[in-house]
Amino acid sequence: MAFTYKRVITFFLRGLLFVVPIGLTIYLIILTLNFLDGIIPIPVPGLGIVIMLTFITFVGYLASLFITKPLFEMCERWIFKIPLVNIVYTSIKDLMSAFVGDKKKFNTPVVVKLSEGMSRMGFITQDDLSVLEEDELVAIYFPHSYNFSGNLYLVPRQNVRILQNVSSSDIMKFIVSGGVSNLNKTL
Repeated sequence: MAFTYKRVITFFLRGLLFVVPIGLTIYLIILTLNFLDGIIPIPVPGLGIVIMLTFITFVGYLASLFITKPLFEMCERWIFKIPLVNIVYTSIKDLMSAFVGDKKKFNTPVVVKLSEGMSRMGFITQDDLSVLEEDELVAIYFPHSYNFSGNLYLVPRQNVRILQNVSSSDIMKFIVSGGVSNLNKTL
């Protein structure tokens, strides 16, 4: 009888390993889509997202045009002059551009030697800190595992080793998963 209980528990745990990640992924996608769709309250499901994506694409198109680009730059200069708002705006803009802009920041994965026998993985975000009069330091972002936050450290260059044979997205996945995700060599 104990043998049967062990098998049932084993099957249950294997089922959990399959069902929970898929279920939570689907739940989070539905939650996100419902939230985004609810921003523009239209009774037709999905239409709010379509309108929002169309609007964002249209704004991106206008911001790229030779004629309207100065208008967007002028609006941005006004935002920079508003106290507190400029801090929030520039922080969000810099973070967004680090992922999707022309100046992607999380594309140089590194291993940083913290002490003898202990290292940590992160990403170089600033290679030149001469404005801080710290020519021997680089800025490294260390994401937290199982969280979408992290810490920024300034570390000596000699403690930093750039990882050549792995993609930065694989390193981010590896760090955020707490080292559980597999790393694949890139060619």
